[in-house]
Amino acid sequence: MAQVLLIEDDPAIRGALIRGLTERGHAVESSAAALQGLESAVKNRPDLVVLDLGLPDLDGTTMLRMLRGASRVPVIVATARDDETEIVSVLDAGADDYLVKPFSAAQLDARIRAVLRRTGEAVADGAVVVGGLRVDPRSREASLDGVALDLTPREFALLHYLAARAGQVVSKRELLTEVWQLPYGGADKTVDVHLSWLRRKLGETAQQPRYVHAVRGVGVRISAPAG
Repeated sequence: MAQVLLIEDDPAIRGALIRGLTERGHAVESSAAALQGLESAVKNRPDLVVLDLGLPDLDGTTMLRMLRGASRVPVIVATARDDETEIVSVLDAGADDYLVKPFSAAQLDARIRAVLRRTGEAVADGAVVVGGLRVDPRSREASLDGVALDLTPREFALLHYLAARAGQVVSKRELLTEVWQLPYGGADKTVDVHLSWLRRKLGETAQQPRYVHAVRGVGVRISAPAG
């Protein structure tokens, strides 16, 4: 399933969640402190982090902000705090989901699977999977529902950049900077044309999108089709 980093200082909770997630097929690494967990997240690059807020050396929200400065790894916040303002604060700080204690390993497993579906699960060989879409940067190959996609190098780079950030809205300026290597922007029409070609090869249109969704005035987002 997934490589999970669990950052939880309560040994009883930590042990129970490790056992429960391992039984459900996840590989679990754990840490009892924020800074140790931060180092592990950056160094070992797990598929997902489960983060407790009440840590002994650093508040979890502060650690989350530090992590977001170095990594886009999906984060589920696990907390005993159920104050709405604080929940909104951790989501604004970059959390992808949250669970209020107490909760079971089964509940956490369901949330992990949902977050990875939403954000694009990185599989063991380095490929990115979003629904039926699979993009492998090592072999430079992409497929949809098991059928290979015939992409130009630029189309592949565009697809991989978006798929690696599945669920996130990416601006056209960011695409021009990161995919086209144009640091000060350029013609948005270039992005629009390539998105149109990419949609055609994915068997969709801007009017009837399945994977590539335009967000008016902001940018574009890749996400798995609903249902």
